[in-house]
Amino acid sequence: MKARRFFLIHASGIVVLASLLYGQSVQTRSESAISDTQPANTKLEAQAGKVHDDSYVIGNDDVLAVNVWKEPDISRSIPVRSDGKISLPLVGEVQASGNTPLKLEKDIASRLKSYIEEPEVTVIVQQVNSQKFNILGMVNKPGLYPLSNSPTVLDAIGIAGGFRDFAKQKSIYILRQKPDGTQTRLPFNYKEVVNGKNPAQNVNLQPHDTIVVP
Repeated sequence: MKARRFFLIHASGIVVLASLLYGQSVQTRSESAISDTQPANTKLEAQAGKVHDDSYVIGNDDVLAVNVWKEPDISRSIPVRSDGKISLPLVGEVQASGNTPLKLEKDIASRLKSYIEEPEVTVIVQQVNSQKFNILGMVNKPGLYPLSNSPTVLDAIGIAGGFRDFAKQKSIYILRQKPDGTQTRLPFNYKEVVNGKNPAQNVNLQPHDTIVVP
Protein backbone atom coordinates (compact mmCIF):
# COMPACT_ATOMS: atom_id res chain seq x y z
CA MET A 1 0.00 0.00 0.00
CA LYS A 2 2.79 2.42 0.86
CA ALA A 3 4.45 1.79 -2.50
CA ARG A 4 1.18 2.44 -4.39
CA ARG A 5 0.54 5.68 -2.43
CA PHE A 6 4.03 6.90 -3.25
CA PHE A 7 3.46 6.13 -6.93
CA LEU A 8 0.18 8.07 -7.00
CA ILE A 9 1.72 11.10 -5.32
CA HIS A 10 4.69 10.91 -7.65
CA ALA A 11 2.41 10.64 -10.69
CA SER A 12 0.34 13.59 -9.50
CA GLY A 13 3.53 15.62 -9.23
CA ILE A 14 4.33 14.83 -12.86
CA VAL A 15 0.86 16.02 -13.92
CA VAL A 16 1.27 19.29 -12.00
CA LEU A 17 4.74 19.81 -13.44
CA ALA A 18 3.51 19.15 -16.97
CA SER A 19 0.64 21.58 -16.43
CA LEU A 20 3.03 24.28 -15.24
CA LEU A 21 5.34 23.71 -18.18
CA TYR A 22 2.41 23.85 -20.59
CA GLY A 23 1.25 27.13 -19.05
CA GLN A 24 4.71 28.63 -19.41
CA SER A 25 4.86 27.46 -23.04
CA VAL A 26 1.50 29.08 -23.83
CA GLN A 27 2.58 32.30 -22.13
CA THR A 28 5.87 32.33 -24.05
CA ARG A 29 4.07 31.82 -27.36
CA SER A 30 1.59 34.57 -26.50
CA GLU A 31 4.37 37.01 -25.63
CA SER A 32 6.18 36.07 -28.83
CA ALA A 33 3.05 36.67 -30.87
CA ILE A 34 2.57 40.11 -29.30
CA SER A 35 6.22 40.93 -29.94
CA ASP A 36 5.90 39.85 -33.60
CA THR A 37 2.74 41.92 -34.05
CA GLN A 38 4.13 45.18 -32.66
CA PRO A 39 6.75 45.81 -35.40
CA ALA A 40 4.16 45.07 -38.11
CA ASN A 41 1.72 47.53 -36.58
CA THR A 42 4.46 50.12 -36.30
CA LYS A 43 5.35 49.60 -39.96
CA LEU A 44 1.72 49.98 -41.03
CA GLU A 45 1.39 53.21 -39.03
CA ALA A 46 4.55 54.55 -40.66
CA GLN A 47 3.23 53.69 -44.12
CA ALA A 48 -0.11 55.33 -43.36
CA GLY A 49 1.68 58.50 -42.29
CA LYS A 50 3.73 58.48 -45.49
CA VAL A 51 0.61 58.00 -47.63
CA HIS A 52 -0.91 61.16 -46.18
CA ASP A 53 2.26 63.21 -46.45
CA ASP A 54 1.00 66.55 -47.80
CA SER A 55 4.33 67.69 -49.26
CA TYR A 56 4.51 65.85 -52.61
CA VAL A 57 2.79 67.54 -55.56
CA ILE A 58 1.39 65.16 -58.18
CA GLY A 59 2.48 65.74 -61.77
CA ASN A 60 1.67 64.52 -65.27
CA ASP A 61 2.62 60.88 -65.97
CA ASP A 62 2.73 59.95 -62.27
CA VAL A 63 0.97 56.64 -61.58
CA LEU A 64 -1.57 56.75 -58.73
CA ALA A 65 -3.18 53.96 -56.75
CA VAL A 66 -6.70 55.13 -55.87
CA ASN A 67 -8.46 52.96 -53.31
CA VAL A 68 -12.07 53.45 -52.21
CA TRP A 69 -12.87 51.26 -49.21
CA LYS A 70 -15.25 48.39 -50.08
CA GLU A 71 -15.58 49.69 -53.67
CA PRO A 72 -13.33 47.51 -55.89
CA ASP A 73 -15.07 48.71 -59.08
CA ILE A 74 -13.85 52.25 -58.43
CA SER A 75 -10.43 51.42 -56.95
CA ARG A 76 -7.61 51.15 -59.48
CA SER A 77 -4.09 52.07 -60.52
CA ILE A 78 -4.20 54.93 -63.00
CA PRO A 79 -1.68 57.26 -64.69
CA VAL A 80 -2.12 61.01 -64.68
CA ARG A 81 -2.83 62.12 -68.27
CA SER A 82 -0.92 64.82 -70.12
CA ASP A 83 -3.74 67.25 -69.30
CA GLY A 84 -3.18 66.59 -65.58
CA LYS A 85 -6.44 64.73 -65.02
CA ILE A 86 -7.59 61.21 -64.13
CA SER A 87 -10.96 59.60 -64.78
CA LEU A 88 -12.79 57.32 -62.35
CA PRO A 89 -16.24 55.64 -62.34
CA LEU A 90 -18.89 57.79 -60.64
CA VAL A 91 -16.29 60.50 -60.11
CA GLY A 92 -15.67 61.45 -63.73
CA GLU A 93 -12.63 63.55 -64.58
CA VAL A 94 -10.79 65.14 -61.68
CA GLN A 95 -7.69 67.32 -61.63
CA ALA A 96 -4.74 65.42 -60.17
CA SER A 97 -1.69 67.34 -61.36
CA GLY A 98 -0.83 70.20 -59.03
CA ASN A 99 -2.59 68.57 -56.07
CA THR A 100 -1.13 66.62 -53.18
CA PRO A 101 -2.37 63.04 -52.58
CA LEU A 102 -4.28 64.25 -49.51
CA LYS A 103 -6.01 67.03 -51.46
CA LEU A 104 -6.92 64.59 -54.24
CA GLU A 105 -8.37 62.15 -51.68
CA LYS A 106 -10.67 64.90 -50.42
CA ASP A 107 -11.74 65.91 -53.93
CA ILE A 108 -12.61 62.32 -54.90
CA ALA A 109 -14.43 61.67 -51.61
CA SER A 110 -16.45 64.86 -52.06
CA ARG A 111 -17.66 63.74 -55.49
CA LEU A 112 -18.52 60.25 -54.25
CA LYS A 113 -20.78 61.48 -51.45
CA SER A 114 -23.70 61.58 -53.89
CA TYR A 115 -23.40 57.81 -54.37
CA ILE A 116 -21.63 56.44 -51.28
CA GLU A 117 -22.26 57.26 -47.64
CA GLU A 118 -19.03 58.52 -45.98
CA PRO A 119 -16.61 57.29 -48.68
CA GLU A 120 -13.08 56.50 -47.49
CA VAL A 121 -10.51 57.28 -50.18
CA THR A 122 -6.75 56.68 -50.18
CA VAL A 123 -4.39 57.94 -52.89
CA ILE A 124 -0.82 56.62 -53.13
CA VAL A 125 1.76 57.73 -55.67
CA GLN A 126 3.00 54.39 -57.05
CA GLN A 127 5.44 55.79 -59.61
CA VAL A 128 7.00 59.23 -59.76
CA ASN A 129 7.37 59.99 -63.47
CA SER A 130 6.68 63.72 -63.52
CA GLN A 131 9.93 64.83 -61.88
CA LYS A 132 12.71 64.68 -64.45
CA PHE A 133 16.20 65.92 -65.19
CA ASN A 134 17.75 66.81 -68.52
CA ILE A 135 21.22 65.92 -69.80
CA LEU A 136 22.60 67.56 -72.93
CA GLY A 137 25.76 67.57 -75.00
CA MET A 138 28.47 64.98 -75.51
CA VAL A 139 26.75 61.92 -74.04
CA ASN A 140 25.51 58.89 -75.95
CA LYS A 141 21.83 59.25 -75.00
CA PRO A 142 20.96 62.88 -74.23
CA GLY A 143 17.41 63.70 -73.17
CA LEU A 144 14.90 63.83 -70.32
CA TYR A 145 15.00 61.12 -67.64
CA PRO A 146 12.79 60.38 -64.61
CA LEU A 147 14.20 61.63 -61.35
CA SER A 148 13.96 58.47 -59.24
CA ASN A 149 16.09 57.09 -56.41
CA SER A 150 17.87 60.45 -55.95
CA PRO A 151 20.41 60.11 -58.77
CA THR A 152 23.72 61.98 -58.62
CA VAL A 153 25.55 63.59 -61.53
CA LEU A 154 27.63 60.42 -61.95
CA ASP A 155 24.43 58.34 -62.01
CA ALA A 156 22.98 60.63 -64.68
CA ILE A 157 26.04 60.27 -66.91
CA GLY A 158 25.73 56.49 -66.62
CA ILE A 159 22.00 56.59 -67.38
CA ALA A 160 22.77 58.67 -70.50
CA GLY A 161 25.18 56.00 -71.77
CA GLY A 162 28.44 57.65 -70.84
CA PHE A 163 30.54 60.17 -72.74
CA ARG A 164 31.00 60.52 -76.46
CA ASP A 165 34.44 61.08 -77.94
CA PHE A 166 36.01 64.46 -77.20
CA ALA A 167 33.65 65.28 -74.32
CA LYS A 168 35.19 67.89 -72.04
CA GLN A 169 34.96 65.88 -68.84
CA LYS A 170 36.51 68.60 -66.70
CA SER A 171 34.06 71.32 -67.81
CA ILE A 172 30.66 69.74 -67.08
CA TYR A 173 28.11 71.89 -65.25
CA ILE A 174 24.58 71.66 -63.84
CA LEU A 175 22.00 74.38 -64.40
CA ARG A 176 19.66 74.54 -61.41
CA GLN A 177 16.59 76.71 -61.12
CA LYS A 178 16.16 78.76 -57.95
CA PRO A 179 12.76 79.44 -56.33
CA ASP A 180 12.87 83.03 -57.66
CA GLY A 181 13.15 81.73 -61.24
CA THR A 182 16.83 82.51 -61.75
CA GLN A 183 19.43 79.83 -62.52
CA THR A 184 22.61 78.87 -60.74
CA ARG A 185 25.52 77.03 -62.35
CA LEU A 186 27.19 74.18 -60.46
CA PRO A 187 30.58 73.00 -61.83
CA PHE A 188 31.37 69.30 -62.12
CA ASN A 189 34.86 68.00 -62.89
CA TYR A 190 34.42 64.33 -63.77
CA LYS A 191 38.14 63.56 -63.54
CA GLU A 192 38.38 64.93 -59.99
CA VAL A 193 35.26 63.16 -58.74
CA VAL A 194 36.16 59.69 -60.05
CA ASN A 195 39.63 60.08 -58.54
CA GLY A 196 38.16 60.86 -55.12
CA LYS A 197 38.92 64.58 -55.23
CA ASN A 198 36.20 67.12 -54.38
CA PRO A 199 33.37 64.54 -54.10
CA ALA A 200 30.98 67.33 -53.02
CA GLN A 201 30.61 68.19 -56.72
CA ASN A 202 28.68 64.94 -57.22
CA VAL A 203 25.41 66.45 -56.04
CA ASN A 204 22.02 64.75 -55.92
CA LEU A 205 19.91 66.00 -58.78
CA GLN A 206 16.74 68.01 -58.26
CA PRO A 207 13.64 68.32 -60.49
CA HIS A 208 14.33 70.29 -63.69
CA ASP A 209 18.13 70.18 -63.31
CA THR A 210 19.97 70.29 -66.64
CA ILE A 211 23.40 68.69 -66.97
CA VAL A 212 25.51 70.11 -69.77
CA VAL A 213 28.44 68.05 -71.09
CA PRO A 214 30.44 70.26 -73.51
